[in-house]
Amino acid sequence: MPKKAYERELKALQAQLVDMQAWVQSTGARVVVIFEGRDAAGKGSTISRVSQYLNPRVARVVALPTPTEREKSQWYFQRYVAHLPAAGEIVLMDRSWYNRAGVEHVMGYCTNMEYHRFLHQAPIFERMLVEDGILLLKYWFSVSDIEQEKRFRSRNEDPMRRWKLSPNDVLSITKWEDYSRAKDTMFVHTDIPEARWFEVDNEDKRRGRINMIHHLLSQIPYTPVERDPIEIPPRPASGGYERPPRELQNYVPDYAAEVIAHGA
Repeated sequence: MPKKAYERELKALQAQLVDMQAWVQSTGARVVVIFEGRDAAGKGSTISRVSQYLNPRVARVVALPTPTEREKSQWYFQRYVAHLPAAGEIVLMDRSWYNRAGVEHVMGYCTNMEYHRFLHQAPIFERMLVEDGILLLKYWFSVSDIEQEKRFRSRNEDPMRRWKLSPNDVLSITKWEDYSRAKDTMFVHTDIPEARWFEVDNEDKRRGRINMIHHLLSQIPYTPVERDPIEIPPRPASGGYERPPRELQNYVPDYAAEVIAHGA
């Protein structure tokens, strides 16, 4: 997708996301958006574009670390329940309870019994959320094996993004078909009428982001919210306050001046 067209449409969609956020706040709606998919499929960068202009007190990103030993002894969905939204909140889940149907199953981090229990319980759990009024949206980000490897190599060569690459990510190259089978099975069991899976072709990240955000907005029944205008009052006359001498304050050194001088 051409960069100019992408940037123009992205800004327009992000403005609509702000409108949607206002509706969520005013109506007390609860929204959960799940981002799942292949490693290096572009979930994180899409979440960044979705949340870029949203109020972090309203829309928060949930990306849970590896469960602790205590959490491993809990009901599997228990630690996720604590992060569900209250009224007027949006939760963007950077991976979710579907870890069990993907990486945990493929890498052998859960037992076969735990895996099949998840496939049975996940639809029940999600129906409970939807019946309680939560707006639940699930997105799967797809990318080809060739593009995935290309992104892995790009990350590995970029010290600013190398942290995104883990040993498990690299193993997904050798386990491509295992992950494909796991995804297919997951869809069979959890693509339910109450909470459908929506697949995002993210081979072209710009196109994928635009498509995903546009679809997200189409799934939330928001309407424009009239906002009361805010008047900025005139600044009153000075009451005699005098600022302490500048040399008594601990200012951050003016490093920018050095940058400018060297660049001149």
